[in-house]
Amino acid sequence: MSWTYEQHLADFYRQHHSWLQQLLRRRAGCSETAADLAQDTFLRLLSRDEDLSRIDSPRAYLTRIAQGLLANHWRRRDIEQAYLDALSRQPEALAPSPEVHHLIVETLYRLDAALRDLPEQVRQAFLLSRLEGVRYADIAAEFGVSERMVKKYIARAMLQCLQADLDLAA
Repeated sequence: MSWTYEQHLADFYRQHHSWLQQLLRRRAGCSETAADLAQDTFLRLLSRDEDLSRIDSPRAYLTRIAQGLLANHWRRRDIEQAYLDALSRQPEALAPSPEVHHLIVETLYRLDAALRDLPEQVRQAFLLSRLEGVRYADIAAEFGVSERMVKKYIARAMLQCLQADLDLAA
């Protein structure tokens, strides 16, 4: 009998799902998060449409996928917590509606994803300039570079954000 991809995937899932969920529960400290991430791991595997019989070390392979998803989960949690901390320092009258709150947090996630691959100094210069209002001359002094270089950093980060926005629209 020749197995279909779906049969291989179902067998792969049965063999490794509970192990993966236990691993994620230990690392995430939350059974609900572990369950979600385990499912997301198998969804990612499904989207890759790989020949599962050719994977030499299934647990190592699943662990690598799951670690990336867990890192993204923590990153998103940190971004939302930073936003909530900033929001808590504002007067209650300025608190956004739940819809606006969701849009802001999603925008922050997208901004983080757009800036993630930039060099650290470029990302930091952009964030200092745009989020904290630090002048280019002050950023240049802090980084030990010219003001012209700071302008290049900001332009590079803005281009990266624009490209991410265009990619999202496409």
